[in-house]
Amino acid sequence: MNKFLSLIIVAFAFTSFAQPDPTKIGTTQKFDEVLTYVNKMYVDDVDDDALTDAAIIALLEKLDPHSTYISKEEVADANQSINGSFVGIGIRFQILKDTLMVVATIPGGPSEKLGILPGDKITKIENQSIAGVGLKNAEVRERLMGELGTKVKIQILRKKGVKPMDFVIIRDNIPINSVDAYYMVKPQIGYLKLNSFSRSTVEEVQSAIKNLKNQGMKHLIFDLQGNGGGLLYAAQQIADEFLTDQKLIVYSEGRAQPRSDLKAGKKGLWEDGQLVVLTDEYSASASEIVSGAIQDWDRGLIVGRRSYGKGLVQRPIDLTDGSQMRLTIARYYTPSGRCVQKPYDDIESYKKDLTDRYLNGEFSNQDSIKLPDSLKYNTLILNREVYGGGGIMPDVFVPIDTASITDYYRDLIQEGHLTSFTLEYVDKNREKLLEKYPTFAEFNASFKTDKALMDEFFKHVEKEDKELKFNEEQYKISENLLKLRMKAVLAQDIWGYNEFYQIYNESNEILQRAVQVLEKNEYAAKLK
Repeated sequence: MNKFLSLIIVAFAFTSFAQPDPTKIGTTQKFDEVLTYVNKMYVDDVDDDALTDAAIIALLEKLDPHSTYISKEEVADANQSINGSFVGIGIRFQILKDTLMVVATIPGGPSEKLGILPGDKITKIENQSIAGVGLKNAEVRERLMGELGTKVKIQILRKKGVKPMDFVIIRDNIPINSVDAYYMVKPQIGYLKLNSFSRSTVEEVQSAIKNLKNQGMKHLIFDLQGNGGGLLYAAQQIADEFLTDQKLIVYSEGRAQPRSDLKAGKKGLWEDGQLVVLTDEYSASASEIVSGAIQDWDRGLIVGRRSYGKGLVQRPIDLTDGSQMRLTIARYYTPSGRCVQKPYDDIESYKKDLTDRYLNGEFSNQDSIKLPDSLKYNTLILNREVYGGGGIMPDVFVPIDTASITDYYRDLIQEGHLTSFTLEYVDKNREKLLEKYPTFAEFNASFKTDKALMDEFFKHVEKEDKELKFNEEQYKISENLLKLRMKAVLAQDIWGYNEFYQIYNESNEILQRAVQVLEKNEYAAKLK
């Protein structure tokens, strides 16, 4: 049985028909006929697998924008963020001038246990030199990742003039954290940033909330900006941390799927304190389930910009050859009954929706958002007006701030110049920096990105990129933002992502507006 036929049969297993539809079997026979004639008569040799994959992809594209096909070679990578882990040696790395450098080791991972340190340079993998061979990130991952429990031999150069060291590392499950950062942004105001909804998300969020409560948190800012979603049950359990009793969180329904209600069912860790959820145009799917439930039950405020607008539920279906199909089986609805899915009749318009929103002025002016009254709903406690049909509309709109972002700034960031410079700088000065700033708190309070450091940076850029000329006019516009980002990336290279956000969030206009909402008592005024 070819893969296309397997796909059709698997798909029909999820319908309520007791017997296969004869017309659909005829369709698969037609495909087999076409493939047979192509094999017998086509002018050149053909690849049956490639043709079948192309047919599956074309079929799913006719359904909706989110039903997708994943080849067997790509399944493991595609599931990493959902599973919340991968098998590897437990390092964050950066390729700098054809040198593979360890930026950080994953706490508790096999590399940390063996004593591998940030700044170490990997010169050989399995006795093969990797220096100066034009390594790519994908090639490194392929060599260092593998089956659970297998071994990989690497050689490390720690300092110039010192003999290289050999390590044999046993690959293990390495967590992919869905919580990027959590810290006290102000006295009594905790901040928690979530990047996805995976199998490890609930445990990570619970741990973060407990930690913040121990630090005196009375108000929580829950950041879902840029969070594209993930597992439905993870979204339910996260919302359950905020909602009381048996409140409905979300329900789903489809042609072949009866209505299914997901409710709160346990005592959550943050059912009483003030709650602000941050969203932007990239907050999608599971992020919209959580923010929609919070908004519908008047449990907290949504601050930011209108979310993406994805209200379709995909079910992963494993195919016989190891490939996978993610098929849309239902729409989900918030507790008030709204579906946030934006229209997708025109796929091309759907794909460029965010660009159109930007060009229409929506990101800078809330009045540019035009939604019909037919999409109007009311919250369940305070009867506030909310909208469906195109994402979650925030309770407090925050326009995008692009005043400091110039083309020159974008080039410095996107071409990797800031990243490569900070990596080199920390590699050369790690010991001095840690001696002067033993803790992150001391670094954050005292370190300055002064003129000498910026001059060193621009010399680095001039050396690495002859085409990118210094633009004094644009630099003056972006100077404060560039210096802030440099300090944040330096902190990331020395400590980690949590410390990066503690610095760079000073430029996060949505977060800063949320702090104002809590400090100026706007929260209580809007939820009464």
